[in-house]
Amino acid sequence: METMTQTLTNWKHLTHELGKLFAERADRRDKEGTFVFEHYEELKVHKFFSAAIPEELGGGGVSHSEMCDLLRILARYCGSTALALSMHQHLIAAAVWRYKHKGEAIPMLQKVANDQLVLVSTGARDWLDSNGELTRTEGGYLFSAKKPFASQSPAGDLTVTSAPYQHPEQGWQVLHFAVSLKSKGIALLDDWDTLGMRGTGSQTLVFDKVFVPDAAIALARPRNGFHPVWDMVLTVAMPLIMSVYVGLAERAMEIAISIGKKYERNQQHLPYILGKMNNSLVSARTQWKAMVAHANNIDFKPNPTVTLDIVTLKTNVANACIQTVQEAMDGIGGKSFYRKNTLERIFRDVQAAPFHPIPTWEQYLFTGQRLLESV
Repeated sequence: METMTQTLTNWKHLTHELGKLFAERADRRDKEGTFVFEHYEELKVHKFFSAAIPEELGGGGVSHSEMCDLLRILARYCGSTALALSMHQHLIAAAVWRYKHKGEAIPMLQKVANDQLVLVSTGARDWLDSNGELTRTEGGYLFSAKKPFASQSPAGDLTVTSAPYQHPEQGWQVLHFAVSLKSKGIALLDDWDTLGMRGTGSQTLVFDKVFVPDAAIALARPRNGFHPVWDMVLTVAMPLIMSVYVGLAERAMEIAISIGKKYERNQQHLPYILGKMNNSLVSARTQWKAMVAHANNIDFKPNPTVTLDIVTLKTNVANACIQTVQEAMDGIGGKSFYRKNTLERIFRDVQAAPFHPIPTWEQYLFTGQRLLESV
């Protein structure tokens, strides 16, 4: 019988093998700015989309911390593939938390496991007030909105989204629900033309009077203020997403050492640069590991204090990863400016780190306000 250690070793080995294949195509996808379709097909063959679903529901039983590590490894080969996959995995993690703590989300998790469905999040646009509109109709709602940054949407099957609704008695709410991307009234804009992470397919989803049945509403919360659901979502999501940027930073340091050793002009100050870069990378890794530990393999109770730690650590990890990559570029000098050098793409990709929820300046405000409230 296969042990847990053997199972994780197998997943890591598979991730490295697929990663080598993805790395060969990553530059072309970056230049074209097109989604990594073929990578997703191969990930489906190997059931990566159900890897983190519990075995009793038909999944691979990979733990939250193990999935963080797999995303970190994958990012070393293709940042866009790893980041797109992390968006699916953080929705799975939230559903697994609901399953383990509330006995919910079972049909959805089983469906993903059976059919290797791809889940698309619009969460980056939905914090906190959400956007769009819901109009009451018989048996449900008509949903209209534009949701940018919908990563992996070209390959998506189901989107997990939200929109504000003015309840006639209870006032403004935000309703959370899932919608099939095959539904009538959904269009995908061809507007993902960006500095980095150009293969993630993070186009804008447009919803035009899409029918959302009452049964699809998973949560109704007040529109104003912070809701405890985010204590759970942020705790499971951000360690997974930031795993990608740690992987990018690790790869940047590898490249800097490999090329820097052979670059005569940099020999005198290269050790200083590498020492400083290592400090930055250790900072990124250590704080990322603290994020993963907070999630405790989905065995935690949502806690506002932990949420403050998570969003603060997220900003610190993002900054440390960006600093690591910048120092890697210093290590090899002008060679890093050429697009033929993978480090140039990593530099562009890592710039996306601060924009994930909560973006840096919003995080400072969010944290500061809550610290003042606690005094």
